[in-house]
Amino acid sequence: MMEQTIEKLPNHVAIIPDGNRRWAKKRGLPAWEGHEAGAKNLEKLIKFSAQKGIHCLSFWGSSLDNLKKRPLEEKRALLKIYEKYFSRLIEDKNIAEKEVRINFIGRWQEQFPESLKEIINQIIDKTRNYQKRILNFFLAYSGTDEMIGAVREIVKKYGSAEEITAKIIKDNLMTREIPAVDLVIRTGGEPHLSSGFMMWDVADAQLYFSCEYYPDFDEKKFDEALKDYAQRQRRFGK
Repeated sequence: MMEQTIEKLPNHVAIIPDGNRRWAKKRGLPAWEGHEAGAKNLEKLIKFSAQKGIHCLSFWGSSLDNLKKRPLEEKRALLKIYEKYFSRLIEDKNIAEKEVRINFIGRWQEQFPESLKEIINQIIDKTRNYQKRILNFFLAYSGTDEMIGAVREIVKKYGSAEEITAKIIKDNLMTREIPAVDLVIRTGGEPHLSSGFMMWDVADAQLYFSCEYYPDFDEKKFDEALKDYAQRQRRFGK
């Protein structure tokens, strides 16, 4: 299928997929079924994003708090869902055809079981040389944790505050290899950000809040968000 484009297409879209648990609760289902429905929806949005011609797509899969504070049964179910759907990415022909480099950002290496880490590392190795598209999964991630880590690294490397530049800060972030975010989409009907999500990279981003729970935020809703973005003027403080 030919890639489609629209005027003022954002280069980098970041999605905060809120509402999986509430979607499940509304239907009398266990929380993990909401996460399963969200994973199925993500597969569709990844494909749609590539068809639209979006260069970089980021998806916040789990925060540090998600993994530390959620019930053990829900956490185990979430990790199994990751294994299931990330395994599919290894053989996904669309990823290869579109030359999508896949990054995993956060403290997943400290939090995930070996079986899941092995799958993730296979994806990283297989896609590391792709250059046309970027797909980022934020896993066991907190923007506050990311910024604290960056400051600590900078303090180790530089002796004077006068040496610190915006580039140096960016170079010490977990997101050092991906571009700034143009559009943040948060689903679930709650118009706020969380845990300092990509706090450096969303500084000039446009924000879009959807009332839909994430499993219901389909390609049509995504397209509506892109069209809304296309109608906006980004002034960058001018």
